[in-house]
Amino acid sequence: MKRVLIFAAVGEAGTGLALVIVPSLVGRLLLGEELTGIAIPVARVAGIALIALGVACLPRSERGWPRVGMLIYSAAVTLYLAYVGFVGGLIGILLWPAVVLHVILTALLIRASTRDKDTKT
Repeated sequence: MKRVLIFAAVGEAGTGLALVIVPSLVGRLLLGEELTGIAIPVARVAGIALIALGVACLPRSERGWPRVGMLIYSAAVTLYLAYVGFVGGLIGILLWPAVVLHVILTALLIRASTRDKDTKT
């Protein structure tokens, strides 16, 4: 089971990385069409989620890996959505509230992570 889980985690993280780096190529290979327009940032957010899922599913003796996966997702989505807002010119009504929410979630996850480390030592 452990090998299957590692294979699945690496596969999902690899697919996520490809979606972040070359989303239109992944779209062409998976769906037969290149991704364009608004599909590019949506695919990149999905890619970030797949990377975080891969990290969260890595088998470890510690039970903190799901939190690490969520921290990776929240921090990366915060940075990417802020980048899209500042540079990409895509600004919907919920973009900045989503960025603020993810900043707060990232801070809370970091705080919880440091508290867990303090209680273990």
